[in-house]
Amino acid sequence: MKQSSIEQLRSGIAQIGLALPAEAEEKFQAYLALLAKWNRSYNLTAVRDETLMVSQHVLDSLVVLPHIVTSGGKAASLADVGSGGGLPGIPLAIARPQLEVALIESNHKKASFLQQAKIELKLNNVSIHCVRAEAFKPEKLFEMVISRAVSSLADLIRLGSHLLVPGGRLLVMKGDLQDDEIAQVQGDWRITQNIPLQVPELQAQRKLIVIEKTG
Repeated sequence: MKQSSIEQLRSGIAQIGLALPAEAEEKFQAYLALLAKWNRSYNLTAVRDETLMVSQHVLDSLVVLPHIVTSGGKAASLADVGSGGGLPGIPLAIARPQLEVALIESNHKKASFLQQAKIELKLNNVSIHCVRAEAFKPEKLFEMVISRAVSSLADLIRLGSHLLVPGGRLLVMKGDLQDDEIAQVQGDWRITQNIPLQVPELQAQRKLIVIEKTG
């Protein structure tokens, strides 16, 4: 990892205001190196530049960390739907070793990368599930389900709502959010928060949409 990338990572973490475990920086570096290596053979991400990976992948994931909470406090379990190269799940798992993170990815090559990342980074709080999200039947449900891969809010409700404990929350990481997409959140579901996110070194618009079941 280039020195400028290390400095960028440190600066971004400081700007977000996160306190991380002592080994987190080393694991972030190892994760980015592994992502770049596998990306040469498999299309894990369209981002090739290492400094862009810091901002568009690691920091873009970490900026949601202050919002990984339940109505009763900090969340203990989270499922990442359509995890792809492990985003946002792996950065969140590195930053919070006490958080149980399930990475759900139906693409076998991407799931193989996730398994290798789990082994090499020694992420004991991570589990890999190579299955379509709607077909996943976990033994234990999750307090939060997150995704930055789904195309719409309604899609995450359809794909991930059965994975939630009663009172659990769906989190959707979005860029722009149109009124017609908001209107698709119907029935027992409602948007309870629309949180603007400021990602260090990234000018693009980011939002975190929180969806909860009423009643």
